Amino acid sequence: MPAHPLYVQRVAKLQHSLYIDLRRRKLARSPAANSSLRRVAVEAQRTRSGILSRTQLLEQGLGELKTVTAYAVAEQFNITKVRDILQEKGYEPDPFDTGLYPQVVHIQVPIDSVRRMTNPEATNLGSDETGDVFVFPSGTVVAWSLPDGFTSYLASRTLLPAAENPHTDNLETENMDFIEDPHRESSSIKGDTIVLGTKTSDGSPPSAPNRQSVDTVLTKIAFSSGLARSTKLAVLESLLSDYFESTRNIPTLLSRGSRLPYTRDFILRKTGQLLSVRAQLNIYSELTDSLPDIFWDSRHELGLEGYYEEAGRALDVGIRIKVLNERMDYAQDIANVLRERLSETHGLRLEWIIILLIAVEVGFEVLRLWKEREVESKEKEKSTN
Repeated sequence: MPAHPLYVQRVAKLQHSLYIDLRRRKLARSPAANSSLRRVAVEAQRTRSGILSRTQLLEQGLGELKTVTAYAVAEQFNITKVRDILQEKGYEPDPFDTGLYPQVVHIQVPIDSVRRMTNPEATNLGSDETGDVFVFPSGTVVAWSLPDGFTSYLASRTLLPAAENPHTDNLETENMDFIEDPHRESSSIKGDTIVLGTKTSDGSPPSAPNRQSVDTVLTKIAFSSGLARSTKLAVLESLLSDYFESTRNIPTLLSRGSRLPYTRDFILRKTGQLLSVRAQLNIYSELTDSLPDIFWDSRHELGLEGYYEEAGRALDVGIRIKVLNERMDYAQDIANVLRERLSETHGLRLEWIIILLIAVEVGFEVLRLWKEREVESKEKEKSTN
């Protein structure tokens, strides 16, 4: 079911300004954020071998390179609200009846209706050409073959009422190229490009160039889940980078023997931030799970778990989780120093309170003894008189 024309027109008008705004936010980020592990991993993937693989794929005449983009916009999505919002906008959730709701919400978006609003002179836009959007409960949105402006608006504006603890002012994005191969049934990642096999299970290509099978949709979900996992991990990397930025002066101050100028509220806030990041990584999310629940009931012959793991390897997710935990251990050392400082300050305050109470008690005792002595002196004077 196509989206309502008024909604598409509204999105088209706003997507350009939103895209420019997102670009400005990225350029305005701190040096710590720009050097996050995610960006290091992405740059590591764009090696000479990856570029050569992409060139070889293009030389095979498989078609044009397209983009799949993931957005992490919130800590979680209320997936029921997500489905209701998309239905209100005229989209049909789960158009291929994959039965994977509520693990993921899938919709299709006509690409030509979006592109023509921003570029009326565009040509060669087939009426059947569609893009795919997958919304995961982890607070991530993954879009295939859709303009960045449209996807960012959908993720950060349209779905905002369904977001829990959103961070739309600091969006994390991840993208990869993909190319469709109608001559193969299985899919893979070569270099930094996804090769999406669109050949149907009966051995024949898709009936129409812009039609896809259920197996292709499931494959996209598998790769999308891996990409969403990497983007979610990037959020935690950014949070930890911000933590280190706010505490980077502590080792220098300690090495100089200086007093730590931090209040009790600051120390408690930093401790809570670190515990929140560690909990999101190891307890409350599927980042460290070897296989998400979404793949347990899938057909083994599709190899969806393999695609998920392949996406994780391509984006160095396992290595990044290990390094992130190591950095958290170092951050924990800083938190311990802050807590020790808090405990030391509290203990010192108690010591001074005790000293003050003792001094007051001694003062009262001295005053009592002085009064007794005065009384004794007066009695002696009376007795002598």
